[in-house]
Amino acid sequence: MKIMVAVKRVVDYAVKIRVKPDKSGVETQNVKMSMNPFCEIALEEALKIKESGLAKEVVAVSMGPSNCVDTLRTGLAMGADRAIHVEASRDLVPLTVAKLLKKLVEVENPGLLILGKQAIDDDCNQTGQMIAGLLGWPQGTFASKVVLDKEKQVATVDREVDGGLETLCLDLPAVITTDLRLNQPRYATLPNIMKAKSKPIKKITPEELNVDVKSDLEVVQVTEPPKRKAGVILSSVDELIDKLKNEAHVI
Repeated sequence: MKIMVAVKRVVDYAVKIRVKPDKSGVETQNVKMSMNPFCEIALEEALKIKESGLAKEVVAVSMGPSNCVDTLRTGLAMGADRAIHVEASRDLVPLTVAKLLKKLVEVENPGLLILGKQAIDDDCNQTGQMIAGLLGWPQGTFASKVVLDKEKQVATVDREVDGGLETLCLDLPAVITTDLRLNQPRYATLPNIMKAKSKPIKKITPEELNVDVKSDLEVVQVTEPPKRKAGVILSSVDELIDKLKNEAHVI
């Protein structure tokens, strides 16, 4: 079985986000970029499945500008066998990404498609659900545990919901989106980083996949959240109760 994993290049989670002066988006020039943390978890799970003997190949896919190759090299260094880069100069919305993934799935024919549940830059949490709908495949979102049965061709997925855990049994092929508690991604070792340089990265364009990347969405404005006001030190419990009752109106 082949597993395809979608990975996204985002601003590193440790970087303080700055809004552009024209408020058209966030600043990405001269900013540290890295693989989306949820995508790292997705790739780690695919690699664990391969190492258990239930898959033969892991293919990493990324979409965006030429710099996405760096993210794919990281994925190859973690253990992916090969990579595909869909070159796109403009920002891609989740539906466009889902359409591109659908075309790639039709070409690669994987038995399992794994994505992070969301990207930390836009927090959309939409691509996995959309690609499952476009393909007509079953989906297990917010996965915290994945167990494959190769003989029965099913995947058992524990997913995190508001009330606790929900267990789903999915017929393969299927789409799975990963949550934080699924695993702990590995670090790429120096020998694997060197080996990754010789692993193939196939470049392809949306035009070759016959997908229109024009978006129906327009970003009107991006603004920073209001700064938090300084706290107040209170002298007694009675003063706290008074403020909660008369100022905050919560009791």
